[in-house]
Amino acid sequence: MLPGLTDRDVAPRRRSEAALAAFARPPSRVAAALVSTAPIALPVLVLAWTSIDAIYAKLGHAGAALDDSYIHFQYARAIAEGHPFRYEAGEPPTMGATSALWPLVLAPFYLLGFKGSLILWPAWALSFAALGLLAREVVHLTRPLAGPHAAVGAGAMVLAFSPFTWCAGSGMEVVPFAFCLTRAVRKSSEWVEASARPRSREIELVLLAFVAPLLRPEGALASLVIAAALASSPRTSRRRSLGLTGLALAGALAPQLLSLAVTGALRSNTALVKLLPGNPYYVGRALTRVVVENLRTLVRVLLNGEIWSAEFIPHGSTPFAFAGLLSLAWCAWRRPVRFRATSVLLLALAIAAPCAYVSFLWNRLRYLWPFAPFWLVGLACLARASGDLLARVRPRWRVATPVLAALVAGLFAAKLEGTIDDLAGSASGIDRQQVALGHWAKDAIPRDARVGLSDTGAIAYFGDHPTFDVVGLTTPAEARYWVAGAASRFEHYERLHETTPASLPEYFILYPEWMAMSPVLGPRLHDATVTDATILGGQTMVAYKADYSRLGSGEAPWTFGLAAIAPLDVLDVADLESEASHAYELLGAEDGEEVLEQGESPDGREVVDGGRKGRVRERFKIGDGVKGAVRGVVRLQASESTDVHVLVNGEEKASFEVDPPAWVEKTFALSGVQPGSTVELVPDTGTLTTFHYFWFAGG
Repeated sequence: MLPGLTDRDVAPRRRSEAALAAFARPPSRVAAALVSTAPIALPVLVLAWTSIDAIYAKLGHAGAALDDSYIHFQYARAIAEGHPFRYEAGEPPTMGATSALWPLVLAPFYLLGFKGSLILWPAWALSFAALGLLAREVVHLTRPLAGPHAAVGAGAMVLAFSPFTWCAGSGMEVVPFAFCLTRAVRKSSEWVEASARPRSREIELVLLAFVAPLLRPEGALASLVIAAALASSPRTSRRRSLGLTGLALAGALAPQLLSLAVTGALRSNTALVKLLPGNPYYVGRALTRVVVENLRTLVRVLLNGEIWSAEFIPHGSTPFAFAGLLSLAWCAWRRPVRFRATSVLLLALAIAAPCAYVSFLWNRLRYLWPFAPFWLVGLACLARASGDLLARVRPRWRVATPVLAALVAGLFAAKLEGTIDDLAGSASGIDRQQVALGHWAKDAIPRDARVGLSDTGAIAYFGDHPTFDVVGLTTPAEARYWVAGAASRFEHYERLHETTPASLPEYFILYPEWMAMSPVLGPRLHDATVTDATILGGQTMVAYKADYSRLGSGEAPWTFGLAAIAPLDVLDVADLESEASHAYELLGAEDGEEVLEQGESPDGREVVDGGRKGRVRERFKIGDGVKGAVRGVVRLQASESTDVHVLVNGEEKASFEVDPPAWVEKTFALSGVQPGSTVELVPDTGTLTTFHYFWFAGG
């Protein structure tokens, strides 16, 4: 101590030195983790708080922005209650959710007491946590391609990209799935690029190869990337490499194998309803035409920030999006990260996979957004390429890389406010319609009564009734009839009413325009109208008592004297089983050409019958028991006055004249008919609408 200084004089200095020494010490692991995660965690917390607060401001309680969210919640409840894959206890197993894994993840929370709307809280927590993890993955995925500044910009783009916030707030699996896809690509790339490959990385890669497809079937793409990485490993023994690759490829098939084990069918109900391949109306050129139209919509409209994507993406984005992919290739050419760049490029282009759906415009384009992170990596590469090019003019202009990345993130962030408003508005619409009708059904409909639904999420979850999904997502065997159209559903209900009447619903709650089967809708009991939410399938959803009195009314001909005679054979057009047994050919029939006709027969009976319109030719085979001289009766309509020619095995045997517009029954005589003979009807002009064929003995 210097002369003249006391302890009191030195104490402040000692305290300052101690404070400086504390700052100089290495931070603890916890403190370091907090500092490193704060740039991502804090924005995520703000997004989550803002989104949930907006929903509560609209609803006063938790609510999902998609009815499909409640399908997952219902399956989660089924798992928690001990009847997994059965939408309600005692019902047959189904695979009706877009994700097989998401309900399993949520089920423990339901057991812990997060029931009713409270189940949204763990769904929100997991989804927004996945958003933060996704941003981190994109940073790590981008850094070897475009450097640290562009990588940080890519992470900022993820946080600013409003579709991720919307999907995280919806309670769906979209953001967790996007995280799994991105991590699979990142970890696969690091496996290929690394010199050391510990066993723990192998285990994670194989797990990701199964988890990604089980979260969404499109995750099979992640499994293929992982398989390619494992197969290319030079330091693993050939036998082990083949084994790991085989496991990854098995992961790609996990959803199909699970569906086979649960339901006995490889394709889930969701695939049957939503995919174009396998749809009877989209075959050959028709399938190609629709897929190409969807691709044009994707590139020219959705990626460009127009119409359906205008609330999420800045207008005019398409050129920059594809420039980003070109920049990705340029960045990869400059660095030894070819596998990484190729994987990112392929997953970015995989955004076109939903173009194979009947419509990928549903649910705020949620089928597209899991592939968006790879396009954001491309935009970060574009920022890096721009900075490098400008640096050739002046080195200091390299700062353009972080500036441009921040600009892109800012353009995305400008959409956040409107997106969060839409999220809350969508949740409000679902709450005022489907959720409200679910609560009404629970109180107003007898407990054991089966309810037919077109949106089977919230009404089933809150209504607590046995359900009959007319779309076929959560009710086995109904999907093919929904795809076939209203006429085929009506004919199918006729068969159910005759064989298993208890399987049909006693009530319906649905959009009547979707159902398009007014003859089975009885008295109107209740409705919920919402006019300010575009997320809904219609403005008014209606509850009806079912009325099956008209089923079977078209099963006998009205031609005089024939109704009481048993026919030798019957072809019921639009009845899928009847068509199949007669090798009935669609001959290019298109979706929307099914027709359900209702009218009065000449003998005063009310008749409802399903058929197909727009027919320029009919072709089918006569069934067993029809032989020799027979009389044929056909119920049909014509678009204009025409002669109709009847051919048997290519040879004309009869003809008759038809005048529009009423449906009529025409009789004609045939001779020399054999079981299995091919019958054709060909009009001279116009088109026919056909409903029923009856065959009687005698010419």
